[in-house]
Amino acid sequence: MNTSAQQKVIADFGRQWTHYTSNSGFYGSQELFRDIFEPLVPVQHVRGKHVAEIGAGTGRISAMLCEAGAAQVTALEPSAAWGVLRDNLRHYGDRVKCVQRTGDELPDGQYDMVVSIGVLHHIPDPMPVVRAAYRALKPGGQMLIWLYGAEGNGAYLRLVMPLRRLTRRMPHRFNAALAYAFDVPLVAYIAACKYLRLPLYRYMRAYLGKVTADKRRLVIYDQLNPEWAKYYKRDEAEKLLTDAGFQQVRSYHRGGYSWTVLGIKSGPMKAG
Repeated sequence: MNTSAQQKVIADFGRQWTHYTSNSGFYGSQELFRDIFEPLVPVQHVRGKHVAEIGAGTGRISAMLCEAGAAQVTALEPSAAWGVLRDNLRHYGDRVKCVQRTGDELPDGQYDMVVSIGVLHHIPDPMPVVRAAYRALKPGGQMLIWLYGAEGNGAYLRLVMPLRRLTRRMPHRFNAALAYAFDVPLVAYIAACKYLRLPLYRYMRAYLGKVTADKRRLVIYDQLNPEWAKYYKRDEAEKLLTDAGFQQVRSYHRGGYSWTVLGIKSGPMKAG
């Protein structure tokens, strides 16, 4: 990623995560954590592991990892939200190390697992980040990523992509106000999905229908604001890991709208 694009992406999420700071309710729950990680990685697999999270934002996934029993979590966040991240994770003490770095600056050779949830699809060139994760893992270590999917999102993308040409250039206050405005029809759409198999009905029922109003507005804002968003086909999502050297790459079409992908660094996992 070139420097100007990188700085724009980082600045976008710095604004986002210093405005939307809470990880409460279903949005930060172990139920949602299981939904993201399984069936590729049983949640109990995290217990006792040293895990790095790339693009930690406000610490939602890092907190989930701690609650699942991770022994040590290194949370990387390059944006202005690093202070929010540190404050949200403070009560985990020495189990969490917050580092203000980009993902391609992940230190080598330390981790049992590296995760990146909802981040790589916002990076125009994610390969340096994935390669850094490969180098940083112990032999036998795993990388798990979650990405927007192209499959299952056709109707949605025809609506949102033209809108994003405008909103990604608009100031924070404009997009935050739009999030409030769009939340009204979204609530009606979620209700309709209880009875009709509308586009993205599984996502509406299993996720958006369970979060609080402030988290719905965050989800809307998250679609309007970022400079870059790519929706990956299955082969593209898997290729991110295979091209970096990962083996036994597997993917799961989560909720019919996204991809969770897992790869393993060759060699036996080191003890401890």
